[in-house]
Amino acid sequence: MRTLIISDLHLGLRGGVDVLRRPEPLARLLEAIDGVDRLVLLGDVREPGSWTTRPAGSLAEQALRAIGRRLSPDRSVVIVPGNHDARLVYSWALARGESLGIADDVDLASTPDLSMLASWLAPAQVRCSYPGFWVSDRIWATHGHYLDRHLIPETAFGLRRSAITRRLGRDAVQSDTRGAAIEYEWARRRSATRRRRGAGRRGFAARLRNRPLATLLETAAAMTRMRAVVPHLMMRANLAPITARLVDAQMRGAAMPAMAEVAQRLGVEADWIVFGHVHRLGPRGEPAWQPIPGGPRLLNTGAWVFEPMLLDRVQPPHPYWPGGAVIVEPGAEPRAVGLLDDLTREQLTAAAAGGPSSSPAVPVARAGRDEDDRQVAPGAQRQPRRSNTAAVV
Repeated sequence: MRTLIISDLHLGLRGGVDVLRRPEPLARLLEAIDGVDRLVLLGDVREPGSWTTRPAGSLAEQALRAIGRRLSPDRSVVIVPGNHDARLVYSWALARGESLGIADDVDLASTPDLSMLASWLAPAQVRCSYPGFWVSDRIWATHGHYLDRHLIPETAFGLRRSAITRRLGRDAVQSDTRGAAIEYEWARRRSATRRRRGAGRRGFAARLRNRPLATLLETAAAMTRMRAVVPHLMMRANLAPITARLVDAQMRGAAMPAMAEVAQRLGVEADWIVFGHVHRLGPRGEPAWQPIPGGPRLLNTGAWVFEPMLLDRVQPPHPYWPGGAVIVEPGAEPRAVGLLDDLTREQLTAAAAGGPSSSPAVPVARAGRDEDDRQVAPGAQRQPRRSNTAAVV
């Protein structure tokens, strides 16, 4: 079965940097769908705010309905939720408890949001699997948000937790220690709870005292997002290539080993692991990604957002150019491809009908809150979400 895997569409993202709201990128995706038997949506399909914001929700619905119509009833689409669309399976996963496996089928009626998303993808055959999906006997795909647990702070841009722990002279948990998927879900819930409480009760000094390294890294990330001023100055100084190289070094030195560690802890016996989350398409024209010698090789699907801080004054092919995908064909190794490499910056960022345009100064940073931060206790009042076009990964 020929399979196309894409992730991190971030439909409905504030600032208009989700490229599928524009006609040319959407047309290219639909053309690619024509040549496959199955589509896998590997997480972060929608932004948390787009579930309740009418214009953003409408744009997301239009794109997904176009995908469903193109697939038709004869072909299938598999939903594998990530951290930004965690509400699709959040309550279901916690209810599964210790019985949660590594690629469990999810009833489409498990949550209202999942049921709605599945209806938008009609008339295609819709299936949901979480936290991963077996594309074939030897290829396992997952969004990749579990890797955050092995980084400090717990976001995709963090530093390797085990390396920092060793430098501090503390005992680190062995990377080959087995664990269950539900342990990652519980850990993400605890982290989200701490962030919510800390945001309302503790000032910078208290956070710095209790979590010094994580607080400094989180603050640095927040400064790069602040009102687009810092990113604008960085782009004016032509620092985008340097930023991309630094992000790439972090991905290779921290995120990729963390992803391999997740698979090892979960007991995933695969030759290939396909993941998203870090927005870095590859490998393409470079050595294989194999963080653990003799272990599985990794591929990343890239993303479908235009990130000015990484793409200012660059031309495709580029690892952070929007439109990344992984193609799996019978009898061949999976490969990473760029579906939008022939489109210009203007085609990817021009104003779309019914949606806002993307300003070159709008940053899309790699540090962002995920849907766990949006979960509130029953009866609690939800605080208005501050506009933040940078919260993507």
